[in-house]
Amino acid sequence: MALSELNAISPIDGRYRKQCEALSPILSEFGLIKYRLMVEVEYLLFLSEIPLPQLGIWSDSAKESLRNLYNNFTEHDASDIKEIEKTTNHDVKAVEYFLKGKLEKLGLGQFSEFVHFGLTSQDINNTAIPFSLKTAYNEIVLPWLEQILSNLEALAAAWAEVPMLAKTHGQAASPTKLGKEFMVFVERLKNQIISLRQIPFTAKFGGATGNFNAHQVAYPQIDWVQQANIFVNERLNLQRVQYSTQIEHYDNMAALFQANQRINTILIDLCRDVWSYVSMDYFKQKLKAGEVGSSAMPHKVNPIDFENAEGNLGMANAIFAHLAEKLPVSRLQRDLTDSTVLRNVGVPLGHSILAYQSILKGLNKLILNEEALYADLEKNYAVVAEAIQTILRREGYPKPYEALKELTRTNQSITQESITLFIDGLAISESLKSELKNITPHNYTGVF
Repeated sequence: MALSELNAISPIDGRYRKQCEALSPILSEFGLIKYRLMVEVEYLLFLSEIPLPQLGIWSDSAKESLRNLYNNFTEHDASDIKEIEKTTNHDVKAVEYFLKGKLEKLGLGQFSEFVHFGLTSQDINNTAIPFSLKTAYNEIVLPWLEQILSNLEALAAAWAEVPMLAKTHGQAASPTKLGKEFMVFVERLKNQIISLRQIPFTAKFGGATGNFNAHQVAYPQIDWVQQANIFVNERLNLQRVQYSTQIEHYDNMAALFQANQRINTILIDLCRDVWSYVSMDYFKQKLKAGEVGSSAMPHKVNPIDFENAEGNLGMANAIFAHLAEKLPVSRLQRDLTDSTVLRNVGVPLGHSILAYQSILKGLNKLILNEEALYADLEKNYAVVAEAIQTILRREGYPKPYEALKELTRTNQSITQESITLFIDGLAISESLKSELKNITPHNYTGVF
């Protein structure tokens, strides 16, 4: 049965295939095979440039023909490699045999034994996978995050002067500005995106157990550590770890996933806050003809974009957490558990991308309901008590906190009138009374 939206087990490859399809050529099995082939080709070309005497000098046309193998890589090519794998029962060896077959067709068969020379499969996997992750983050993940950041900055600027009742512990608190509350998320995201960008994409490249044993025994005159650093750092634009077992230690990959977790956690916080503002009627949502909010209640316009985002962010973070916890741990010089879980690196990114799209969709549907914000401030005059008692402290008035506590800490509603009566009853100057009466929940918003 061919894979379709209806029979896919994961919604990433089913229901949400279209939203995640940009990740597919990079982080799918197809993408992994393509990047493995790229590393094998570039390594062979690199050996010819060291140069190894048996390889001689290769023409530009020969180099271009080899690079076209991965630059023009097709699903048919990937299927051919999978067919070879049925015999080898080893995925990287299948890529090696595929490349050797192509060398024969290109008239370069005499060099085929230098394909995968001195390497183990993890030299290929531990360069191909970080290369694919770097590509996915630079081309897809970070641009989506920058879009969210840009939208939040625009909303913060648009709502910079909109006063809003703050809620701490779910209770009315000192008023704030709506724009400032969005700037909180802007600052948090900016800081974490900077942190994520600073994490290097590291790779392992050093033979069977990281010591270049085979390389050194064949060509002892060559500085293989230096050559590997040049190949990984300059040719692949990754960062080679200098000491490794058979596999990369994955510490930086774990850091990458944890950084993405923190970003996603901030966005969960954002989703829950905006969801709450919608439930408080601070925001209306743009309507779309034909959409239904409930199968039973025709009036409903639900904040589903933020709910969908929260769910997908949670899924992503659960998988990121396992990857970050598991990958840096391997028995002795290696076990196979890293290979098993690494095949899932695209899954949390897929859920993250789904969430980022939902957040942008939700933010673009928000309509500010200033009347609701105004009304909420108006019915919570008790929040100016902090301001009044602070000024009374400034003036040396005896026990102002206690006086305001007696007024406001009741089950009765505090109104502008009750605040005014309280001020009028204070033994203070008329000018000070006037100063206090000018404080309202709408202008007691501080600075930021």
